[in-house]
Amino acid sequence: MQIAGKLVLVTGGTDGIGRQIALQLRDLGAEVIVTGRNAERMARARSDGFEAIAADLTGPDGIEAVLRGLAVRSIDILVNNAGMGAEHDFRVAMPDPAQDERTIWLNLHAPIRLITALMATLQTRPEAMIVNVTSGLAIAPSAGAPVYCATKAALRSYTQSLRAQLKGTSIHVLEALPPLVDTAMTTSRGGRKLSAQACAAQIVEAMRSNADEANVGMVRMLKAVNQIAPWLVRRIMIGF
Repeated sequence: MQIAGKLVLVTGGTDGIGRQIALQLRDLGAEVIVTGRNAERMARARSDGFEAIAADLTGPDGIEAVLRGLAVRSIDILVNNAGMGAEHDFRVAMPDPAQDERTIWLNLHAPIRLITALMATLQTRPEAMIVNVTSGLAIAPSAGAPVYCATKAALRSYTQSLRAQLKGTSIHVLEALPPLVDTAMTTSRGGRKLSAQACAAQIVEAMRSNADEANVGMVRMLKAVNQIAPWLVRRIMIGF
C-alpha cells in the first residue's frame, strides 16, 4: 500500500505501539488522526501535531465520539490498536466484573463497531486498509490473562473472516500480532520486551507490503512452531 497521502485513524494512538505507528505513518506522508482518553497524552499528541479525538472506547459512547470527531471525512486506513488487560486470576484474587467488561468492550466490541460504522466510507476509497492489532496470545493463551487472551483470539477469528469477506475488494485486512512489548500496560511484567518503536516498524512494513499478517518479533517463531506442534505451544504459553 502507498502510505503517502492516506488519511489514517489510529485508536489508542497517544501512547505505546499506537503512538509509534502514528509517528511512523506520518513520516511516510500520511495524515494521521489518533484517539485517546488520557488528557496528558492527548495534549502531547496535539503538541506533536496530530489531531486527537478524545474517546473512551471501553463503552459505546466512545464509538460515537470517534464518529463525531471524524465528521464527514473519509479515512483510508483504520488501525484498531487500542487495547487493555484485565486482572482475572482466581489464584490471586476475585476478578472485577466491571474491569472485565471494559476489557471486552475495548479489545473486541470497539474494533467491530468501528469497522461496521466506517465500512461504507472505506468501500469508497480506491485503496483502503483495516489493521487489527491482536497478540501472540491470540494463538495460544496464558493462564494469567484469560479475558485478554479470549478477546484477542476472538478478534483474530473475526479478522480472518473479515478478510475472506473482503477478498477481491479495495479493502485489505491486516492482522498484527505483537509479542510482549515495552508499554505502559506491561510495566509490571518481567522478561524480554520488544520496544514499541521496533514493534510499530514491523507493523508499518507489513502495511506497506499488503501482508495478511504481521507476526512481530518472537511471534514469528511462535507461529512456525504452532504449525508443527500446537500442543507444545499451548503447553509453553499457558504458563506465560
